[in-house]
Amino acid sequence: MLVIYKQTRLLIDEYIHFYNYERIQLKSKLTLFEKQCQSA
Repeated sequence: MLVIYKQTRLLIDEYIHFYNYERIQLKSKLTLFEKQCQSA
C-alpha cells in the first residue's frame, strides 16, 4: 500500500510541475509561470 501511495504522489507532483511550468496557455502562448513572472 505504501508503494502505491508513493507512486501516486510522484505522479501528482509531476503533473503539478507540468501544469505550472510547462503547459502553454493557448491565448497567451506562455506557461503559467512565465505569465506570472511578467505580471510581477
